[in-house]
Formats: sequence, C-alpha cells, structure tokens
Amino acid sequence: LRLRWAEAEAACTTAEELEWERRKARARPKAGGARARPKGEPRARPRLTLLCLSRALQLSVDTLQFLLFLYVQQFHNVSLRRSLLGDEWPSPRTKSPSLSGKSGTKNKNWDDQEHLAFVQSHLLDILELLLEPEQLSASSHSSCSSLVSFEAVCALSFLLEGTVGNSGTVRPLHKLALRQPCHDHNGYSKGSRTFSLPKLESWLRSSLTANPLGITVCLKAGRKLAWAHQGEGTTRRLRIACSARVVPEVSPLVIMSHVYMQTLAKSSDTLVGAHVRISRCNESFIYLLSVTIEKCRNSTVVLGPVEVSVHVQSCENVKVIAVCHRLSLSSTKGCTFHTLTPTQPLILSGNLAVSFAPFHTHYPMLEDHMAQVGLATLPNYWDSPMLVCKDSGDTSVFRLLPPSDFYTFVIPFEMEGDTTETPGGLPPEYQEVLRQREQKVQVWERMVKKAELNRDQRKQLQTVVKNKFYEWLVQTGNRQQLDSLVPPALGCKQAAG
Repeated sequence: LRLRWAEAEAACTTAEELEWERRKARARPKAGGARARPKGEPRARPRLTLLCLSRALQLSVDTLQFLLFLYVQQFHNVSLRRSLLGDEWPSPRTKSPSLSGKSGTKNKNWDDQEHLAFVQSHLLDILELLLEPEQLSASSHSSCSSLVSFEAVCALSFLLEGTVGNSGTVRPLHKLALRQPCHDHNGYSKGSRTFSLPKLESWLRSSLTANPLGITVCLKAGRKLAWAHQGEGTTRRLRIACSARVVPEVSPLVIMSHVYMQTLAKSSDTLVGAHVRISRCNESFIYLLSVTIEKCRNSTVVLGPVEVSVHVQSCENVKVIAVCHRLSLSSTKGCTFHTLTPTQPLILSGNLAVSFAPFHTHYPMLEDHMAQVGLATLPNYWDSPMLVCKDSGDTSVFRLLPPSDFYTFVIPFEMEGDTTETPGGLPPEYQEVLRQREQKVQVWERMVKKAELNRDQRKQLQTVVKNKFYEWLVQTGNRQQLDSLVPPALGCKQAAG
C-alpha cells in the first residue's frame, strides 16, 4: 500500500510544503531571455514542465513508513509547543551555558538513550498504528490475538535495524525477524506471513538496545582525534571524536564539540563519507575540506563539498560557507550562508535575520571534490530560499546580502590542485562591486606613485597604513583569526586522522 501523489498533496499543510515535495521535479531555467530582477529580489521559482509534472504524479511513498515518520515527530513535541507559543531564541529567561563550565541542559537529539526510551515507551502504540483495521477492537486497540502483517514489519525497518550476535553486519528488522531461530520468539507464521503482536512486542523489547554507533557511544568510547588547532582559547572542554568503522554499511560519525576561540582546519580521509556534527562552538574558525551545525555562536565554518545536506540549528551569528546538495536551517539568528547548491535552501521554523549570499571562495582541490560527490555549478539556487513552515511565512526573516556588504573569502592553506577561482563565478552585481573596489586600490596606488615621496616619506606612509590596518583588525576581531593561522612549532606534530 502506497500513498499516491494526490494524497500526499492533501497531507501537506502549507503551499510551501507542497512545493518542497515537488522540488525535485522542477525544470532548470532556460538560459537567456530572463528579465533582470531588482536587487535583493529572490529569483522566481522555476515552473514545472508537463513532463516533470507527469513524473511527479507517479511518485508515491510507503503509507506505513509515512505514518511512522509522522508519529516519531512526537519526540520533539516539547520544542514544537515552544515554537507555537512564539518564544524567541535564545530565550531571555535562560542564559547560554558557559563554555568553561558544565552545562546543566540535556540535548535529546544527542542522547541515544532518549531515542531508545521513546521507542520502548511507545512501542505498543507504534505496532497498533501499523495493524490492519480488522485486527483492532471496537475501541481501536489491539488484543492478544492481533496479527501484524509482514508489510508492517518491513515498514518498521524504517526505524529499527540490528545485527546477529557479533557478526558486524547490519540488517533491517524484517530480515532479522524472518530468521528461523527467531520465529518462536516473535510468533511468525509462514502460512499467513504474519506475526503475533504480543510475541513480536516482547521480542522487540528484549532485543532493543541503544545505537552502538550513535553519538553517545562516539563521545564516550570513540576514537579521539588529536587534530592540530591554534588559538588563545581554552581547550579543556574541546572534544573531537570519531566512531569506529566497524560496520561497512554505516557511515562513520565525527563529532566536534566546544571549540572555543580556535582555528581548526582538516582535510582527512576520516571525513570522507562521514556524518559530521559541529556543536557548541564559539568565536572560532573551522575549515573542513572533505553536516549538522548546532548551538554554535560567533563562528565561521568553511566546508568542502557536502554530498547530502548541511543542517544548521540553534546557531547565532554564524557564517557558513559551503557547496552542498541541500541546506536547511532552523532556530538561527543573524547567520549568513554563502552557498552553491542545486536545491532551494529550506528555512524551517524559528529563524531571524538570515542572510543568503553567493559562494565566494575556492581552494585548489575544490572542483575535484565537487566531481567526486556529484555537484556542479548549475543549477544554483542560493538566492531562492523556501519558507517551509507556517510560522516562517514572513519573508522578512531573510534577505539577500547587499552587494555593498559582500567580500570574497580566502582559504588560507596551500595544497596541490587546479582550481584557481570560484566555481561558476559571481553574479554580475557582486562582481561589479569587487571591480569598483579594485579600481579604488589602483587609483590609490597611482596617487602614491605620482606624489613622488622620498624614502622617509614612504616609510612614514607605510607606518600609518600599517597602524590603521592593525586598528581595523582589532576592531573587527580579525586579529584573532590571523594570529591563530600561525603554524604550530616544528616540534608539534599533528596526529593522524
């Protein structure tokens, strides 16, 4: 049983959500002939062609999996209620946890035990949700004779998977349930291809355990990564860990937490194909040339091409520079996103003062890395964000960065490669601003040359310019970034990984 396109449309609560479901069916805009749009106006959304619409009408989702997806959203029901009440973020009633002390708050998203507890406490409800109507009583509840279909157990594989003993091979739940030794425990009948609900529930409860490859285990028992970092901030609480590659089917997890007033740069095989989570970083500059970014403040994060998605949540005054397949953000304040992406950035709930700007940097291996993850320079929808949730319907929550505020970004590291400029170039209005600034520099150089200063005068002028530049570095906070780029002492070798 699958949910057809028309039914999926009815399940969407807003026009934005409907457009989100259709986004993969969009046709690319035709080259040439497009009208010039006023500065700051988001690009018009491309229209669906008849062929794309026909393909969209053929799309469907597994109904039972869709029900499970909706049900597990209850895991975040507390934060959803807060958003409906309109509480601002950060809350004026709670201060941000100290970076030098222990945090008194507990993040459910990070806690695999919370995930396990949620499934265990709602397991019977989940199973009843998947039952056929004739297996329910008049009160819409199960009985001791209720049977769970094989299709329902297949849908449960959306949430549950596991291993047999210490084999190290991860299998979906329905394949584990069909193993002959498990039939007596889960009540499987080959004739009817059904499971006894009481036995299946008992078998699942006795077998369920927290994710052995999740965040909690990674922080406690994962391999600690001694990546080199420079800066004047404390490293007492800094943690960088990687889960072991013990299961080939599961991407490794890399966690970076509590990076404070540091510059950290890494291009490593550890990052290839990994899910990277950056959390609770403050006043730092992070370069990952290989992501969930959560609860970070006053920091710059530079990412190499990301094959799947970058999700930014609960961050304040963070700049993200990335080439990625998809960007989404929720509960952010004053953040700026310089992106190259083939899909529209998704603005979820709780965002304020968001700025979008074109991708504006490069490094020698950038185009090679983009090719490896299947990303190109076109299409690029950095300037067409989509407001997804009802409470984010106010277009004033975001803006396109004015060209007058635009500056290119230099990745301050050397490596071999062929990329020498920003892939795809810059939009004309931003390129024009850079050209005008370059002209001003040339005019200044000609003025100095025509002044025919003697040696002492040139030295005095250089001193004045140097002092003014130093004052600007201090006022803007860029001095910390430059100081932290000083290479470590020769005797300090960076650990592998």
